[in-house]
Amino acid sequence: MSDASGPAARLAAAPGTSTAALETLLDTLREPAVRDLAWVLLSANLLRAQPPVGVLASPFDSQQEADATVDWLRALDADPADLHRDLTATRITRLGRYAERLLGWFLQHGPAARLVAAGVPLRRAGVTLGECDFLVQTQQGERLHWELAVKCYLHAGESGAQSATQPVARLADYVGPNLKDRFDLKLAHVLNHQLPLSAREEFASVGYAGPWTPQMFIKGWLFYRAGAMPADPVELDPSHGRGWWVTRSEWPDFAAAHAHMWRVLPRLEWLAPRRHKKGEAQAAGFAFVDQQMLAEQTAPQHGPTMVAAFASDGVGNFAELSRGFIVPDDWPEQAQIYARRAPVSAPHHHR
Repeated sequence: MSDASGPAARLAAAPGTSTAALETLLDTLREPAVRDLAWVLLSANLLRAQPPVGVLASPFDSQQEADATVDWLRALDADPADLHRDLTATRITRLGRYAERLLGWFLQHGPAARLVAAGVPLRRAGVTLGECDFLVQTQQGERLHWELAVKCYLHAGESGAQSATQPVARLADYVGPNLKDRFDLKLAHVLNHQLPLSAREEFASVGYAGPWTPQMFIKGWLFYRAGAMPADPVELDPSHGRGWWVTRSEWPDFAAAHAHMWRVLPRLEWLAPRRHKKGEAQAAGFAFVDQQMLAEQTAPQHGPTMVAAFASDGVGNFAELSRGFIVPDDWPEQAQIYARRAPVSAPHHHR
């Protein structure tokens, strides 16, 4: 197992360090897909390590590999045609699949760990037991099994004056926008099902000799009710990416005090903060709207909608200020009921 206290681990895990380094890098990258790949590699983990099984993956084994990757990303940004061809070869609709393709490209073409295999199915008697996301080999010869997930969860627990009734911060309070996914269930599935796959005896028959060291690669954003500051559950990395959520009724006042330019973020834009150089937004068909127009655009949606606030630098470039969800007025109550529901079993939500 790689040295978890090495320079690359410090770069990737130190609160503030990776965030500042990532923001500096993102300011220099133009291509959305390259920016998203940089975010997948360099953004803070959602979780702390969960020993003994839940070891965190690091895409770099050394500071040299991290530095080389930044140089590689800049070169890719200057000439992204091959990456674009790979991403458009098949239609991608799911955020997790998009992140997989980006990480796979890095493992095939980047200056650090190398891809051995991706999406390796494990079967017994014709039944698929699961699929290993990535088998990789580091430059030092370590053989690693990575499970990747990119998640966006909204904090649905009580907060503020009501917090005395719920003193313990719970991972179960982080729920998917559609209330079909919950962070505690996802983590249990990763730890109990996905990470152990490469150690099962059936895995010896798939043709990739082990042993493999399982590690989890969990990225994403967590969203908190605007104005609320709940305590972090112990499982969370305190430097995780954060956003806000508001109800439709709260939206006009919140938006008026926050920003003047907004747009809806489609699902495949949920990774890196968005930036648009002069003319790019219009060329791509993005229309920035005021808070009233955005309210009208999102009103037909039955569930939460992710939106982002933007600011102009005065010369035609636009940068994301923050992101969050507008949720229906009845969503918070439904979300709290879902957060408190006892799990019958951890369902299989593959990303």
